[in-house]
Formats: sequence, C-alpha cells, structure tokens
Amino acid sequence: MTAGLPTITNLAELVGLLGEDVYVRWSKGPDADAAATSRDSLTGVDLPGLSASPLRIEPWWGDRSRELWVARRLFDYRHLRDLRGPDVRAWVLRGTEVGRGPDNEPLVHCSEPLAWVADSALEECAELVGAQHSAGWGPLDRSGGAARAGDVAEDIAEQTTARRPGQHS
Repeated sequence: MTAGLPTITNLAELVGLLGEDVYVRWSKGPDADAAATSRDSLTGVDLPGLSASPLRIEPWWGDRSRELWVARRLFDYRHLRDLRGPDVRAWVLRGTEVGRGPDNEPLVHCSEPLAWVADSALEECAELVGAQHSAGWGPLDRSGGAARAGDVAEDIAEQTTARRPGQHS
C-alpha cells in the first residue's frame, strides 16, 4: 500500500492537500494500520477507527493563515513519535469519520493514504508555530513531562483541605 507513497517535504505541499476528508495520523503507516483500529490507552478499549487529526479548516478560523492552521495540527501531536517509537511518522490520509475518541478526536477509516510527511516539513511547522507563541506553549503531550492524573488529584485535595470554610480561590 505505501510503496510509491509520495513524501511531503514542505508546508506549502501539505497546505495543498487541505480538504473536508483529509487527516493527519501519527503511526507506523498505512500498511501497519490497514488491519487495525486505535485503542484507548487509559481503558484498553478498541475504538471503531483510527485516531487522526483533521486538516480541514474550521469556519471560525476565517481568512487567517492556512499554513499556521496546518502547522499547528502537526505541531500539537509531534510528541507521538517519541511516545510510540522510532518507526512512527506523520502521514496524510483521505478518510471517513466513524466516531469520536475519548479525547474527542476523530476516528476514521482510511480510504486512501496520500503522503508521508518529511522531517523538513515538520521542522517548518515547528518554526511557524514557534514564531506565534510564548515560551509556555507546547504540544498536547501526556507523557513524562505532564502531570499524572493521581498527582493532579492529590494537589487538588491538598488545596481543598488547606482552605478555610467560606474561603474561595
């Protein structure tokens, strides 16, 4: 399936693929995903499709930069390569949405793999997003650098206990 799949080397090429049914996915590729669906990492539940990020531009985005829209779609999930292993790459597909995952992400059936995304395009995305934000902005990463759910719950419990009756934060 992926033999002969083209590789997108820059952001302009990626913007050229925008469409209602176009998604980007981080995985080992179309061949590895052909007989599988995504799985909820918290509960282990098999999902009805593949987790993917839509590349269609939402109406509220207006006439803002199409490049920035696409750059952010890739930037937000770039941590998945490190989280899921060295063979994981970004690739673009045409698909049909079949549901929503636990993070409200689209779950899709791939109807056509379109292209791999080269590191050079990912670097361009990171540079564009980097020029837009303050130092506190980062990807949607739940791995090591992010707080664990238990730690957050413990912090909230400590804050609640420390308050006096009638005190608001």
